[in-house]
Amino acid sequence: MSRIAERFADLKRAERAAFIPFITAGDPDAETSFAILERLPSAGADLIELGMPFSDPMADGAAIQASSLRALDAGMTVNGVLDLVRRFRKTDRSTPIVLMGYFNPIHAHGVERFAASAASAGVDGLITVDLPPEEDVVLRIPANAHGLDVIRLATPTTDERRLAVILNGAEGFLYYVSVAGVTGTKTYEENDLRSAVRHLQGQSRVPCAVGFGIRTPEQAGTVAGFADGVVVGSAIVDRIAEGVKNKKPAVVIVEEAVKFCGALAASMHASRQASVLG
Repeated sequence: MSRIAERFADLKRAERAAFIPFITAGDPDAETSFAILERLPSAGADLIELGMPFSDPMADGAAIQASSLRALDAGMTVNGVLDLVRRFRKTDRSTPIVLMGYFNPIHAHGVERFAASAASAGVDGLITVDLPPEEDVVLRIPANAHGLDVIRLATPTTDERRLAVILNGAEGFLYYVSVAGVTGTKTYEENDLRSAVRHLQGQSRVPCAVGFGIRTPEQAGTVAGFADGVVVGSAIVDRIAEGVKNKKPAVVIVEEAVKFCGALAASMHASRQASVLG
């Protein structure tokens, strides 16, 4: 059983949704992002989504685009991302890490080499948003050979025929994009989201985590009441950006990001417990 599957199995037994925070590796610099990364589990993270910075992140809104540029300007590279994971694994062997990014840096690095290096570093899964299921065999075969899950996405515009393709070979968890658009720019209709997630849960053999459009502890808590996982990215990245803009010390940027993640996790746990008791 992969680390991702094991974590979701544990959470299912606990009747709890997974809190999955997203940060961009190297934002605003390697040391500050690592300081946030290593504290995410103690703040309530069940899995961690770590962004690989890319110059043209087409699925991301302004906040995450800006975080990628800050990271690249600070010198972050694919090897640098993997180094952060290696450092994290020195003290945490249990929290799954999923790398989120685009295929261009992976291709430039060499797909086979990347899969081997990522697995060796301690990565558990990959989300490559510009590599559709019809074409992800180029990554899925070497990734699977090294024990990495290739995580697929579904959206509000995914029809039944398309969903069947996505679910055929889905691994780790299914990432449901709650809104049509890029990250951090829209919000969702709760009833529509609830209905969509329940439909996906009935069709998929892997858990369903929801991302895009979740910005507050209250929203995270609500979605945790019916989804298997909740991904929050832009709202966390915004706090890092605010700290950079206001020239706050790195230690303050770290504390504020971690504190916000703690609030998200606490709301999710309280909401799920209330749902179970109710």
